[in-house]
Amino acid sequence: MNVPTRDQTRLVIVGATGMVGGYALRYALEHPAVKAATAIVRRKLDISHPKLNQVVHRDFADCSALAQALSAQDGAVFCLGAYTGAVSDAELRTITVDYPIEFARVLHASSPGAAFSFLSGSGADPTGRSRMPFARYKGKAENALLATGFPRLYIFRPAYIYPVEPRKEPNFSYRLLRAIYPAFRSLFPNQVIRADDLARAMVDVAVQGTDHGGRVFENRDIRAMVKRIHPSTG
Repeated sequence: MNVPTRDQTRLVIVGATGMVGGYALRYALEHPAVKAATAIVRRKLDISHPKLNQVVHRDFADCSALAQALSAQDGAVFCLGAYTGAVSDAELRTITVDYPIEFARVLHASSPGAAFSFLSGSGADPTGRSRMPFARYKGKAENALLATGFPRLYIFRPAYIYPVEPRKEPNFSYRLLRAIYPAFRSLFPNQVIRADDLARAMVDVAVQGTDHGGRVFENRDIRAMVKRIHPSTG
């Protein structure tokens, strides 16, 4: 396994204005093995750090202009996404399928040896038979990424992602889950993951690889990864 050595990793974060992506960027900036972190954003972040390079890019349907920014990178963490019901079905498909595929195309052409951590979701259906659009779209994106040729591709399928910090929840289901989180976590520990823990796992495997085996990590796998690397969390 060709994993970058300590203090040499150049990492790209996509979706840093979102919940998981925001944690991923903050963790990457403090990670001792990350030399530089490039955040690909639609609007500039109100943050500065010696390791941070921000690249504003508004049209993820065409990432050709990112070729230079994505060259000589060791890994990428892709957290860009949308909640079901928050956008139209057509827009959900574009964001969930087209955007990661287009980004991966340019990243692989610019840095063919890069690792790629992709935020999918529990229930993602690569067969395309699911009645749930989100599951079908995530499955389609997974299939396309697996065919891209990345030497290290990691697909994360979290279940309920606990926000940790207060936020405006996107719908009633998320408001309910947040309210009952302590009980839900006790009863169904493998159906929840903290947003910061998920972000750490995605960054860690992009930087250091994993001995877990396989390329697809379900919620149970992600929790196990977090406990191995960060025993005090998870």
